[in-house]
Amino acid sequence: MTYLGMPPPVRGTGHLRGRQPFPVAARRALADAQLRHNLGNATQTIRAKRARVVAELPDWEALRDAGQAIKAEAIAHLDSYLEQLETNVTLRGGTVHWARDAGEACQIVTGLVSATGASEVVKVKSLVTDEIALNEALAAARITAVETDLAELIVQLGHDWPSHILVPAIHRNRAEIREIFLREMDGVDPGLTDEPAALAEAARLYLRRRFLSARVGISGANFAIAETGTLCVVESEGNGRMCLTLPQTLITVMGIEKVLPTWQDLEVFLQLLPRSATGERMNPYTSMWTGVTPGDGPQEFHLVLLDNGRTTALADPVGRQALHCIRCSACLNVCPVYERTGGHAYGSVYPGPIGAVLSPQLTGIEANASLPYASSLCGACFEVCPVKIDIPSILVHLRGQHVEAARERRRPPSPEAITMAAASWAMSRPDRFAAAQRASGLGRVLGRGGRVRRLPPPLAAWTRARDAPAPPERTFRQWWRDEHGDPP
Repeated sequence: MTYLGMPPPVRGTGHLRGRQPFPVAARRALADAQLRHNLGNATQTIRAKRARVVAELPDWEALRDAGQAIKAEAIAHLDSYLEQLETNVTLRGGTVHWARDAGEACQIVTGLVSATGASEVVKVKSLVTDEIALNEALAAARITAVETDLAELIVQLGHDWPSHILVPAIHRNRAEIREIFLREMDGVDPGLTDEPAALAEAARLYLRRRFLSARVGISGANFAIAETGTLCVVESEGNGRMCLTLPQTLITVMGIEKVLPTWQDLEVFLQLLPRSATGERMNPYTSMWTGVTPGDGPQEFHLVLLDNGRTTALADPVGRQALHCIRCSACLNVCPVYERTGGHAYGSVYPGPIGAVLSPQLTGIEANASLPYASSLCGACFEVCPVKIDIPSILVHLRGQHVEAARERRRPPSPEAITMAAASWAMSRPDRFAAAQRASGLGRVLGRGGRVRRLPPPLAAWTRARDAPAPPERTFRQWWRDEHGDPP
């Protein structure tokens, strides 16, 4: 099954190649009533759970401040902490690889898997491997990648792609999942029902054989501790721990921004992340490993440190805040735009508000030019972000970059640019502004019930999606004159 009748685009470099611009894809998504119902139910449930567990902590804001400060420190001295991480991973028996982009990362991982002779790998849920299109690269080398997270497995078997950072199959209901399992899962009971417990059991039986036979596991990392060389993965199902402990070889692909300076820093994030992500007080499974331990767990460990546009984002004093993200998805769950369009409309591995500021920086603003505009700038994302990323300010900053880039290429001005230029001219002098106010009385003719619901072209595009308030009977200047006389 494919989303809205479209074949799933190939993932890579943070966005989905072949995807449509956000305005086009969003319009298609808005026409899907079932999608909106699925998203609404899921996001409302997660929001309510988060609110309850956050309210339990009297020092929640202090924790957010601490998280923000730790990430700022790590990003400000990223080079030093990455070198320290490499040293400590190597001292403990691991091997560190550096990848400048998606192509290099895929080449490194594919080579490592091929060297083991394995034709199948088991994977822990990982956004960064989606970002670099690792599954496709492995498939090209005739290596099967098996997603073991339940939601990722649903997406993979459905020939689909994730639509949420934390809950990749949030756009599917259980009846749709049952159909996918019956169609795609080997050996599934034909009498499978759509009860959650039955679906989970079917997935468990399907994956058990893969876990027991796997020789190579692939993971991402939620955090890496420079001080000790320790990697950390948090999850809710236990599948990750199976991938991290049973195979002989473990390969971890990690964005360079995931490093933390000290072991003590992890304490803050293990409180912030579960509450912000799943509304839990702690993660059911928190797995940590440091290099290789003889006779226990994987006997060969490789860490691939990925740049892929991150140092470009680091160079932007405003945009670099996006690298603080801990992938909790709280911003998606409160975003009114995401709740109505879903993640696929963003055309990015990173959907929602954080994707709207991260993807354009990883790929270059022109490759994702529509994403910074995929927001109402309501600020809800900033209010819930556990590390206080000022997403609205970054969105405005990126919009400015896009406008400047268009101006430098001497593109014809858009209707919006012409309108804003006219407004700037009118507001630059009091007499012009007063004349514009008098002319706005025309809006009362077009208004009905205090609202202007339809304007003539080129303003028709605005009122197709929203109502504008009708101008008042009197301008402020007229009111002042009537009440107080002419100003001195």
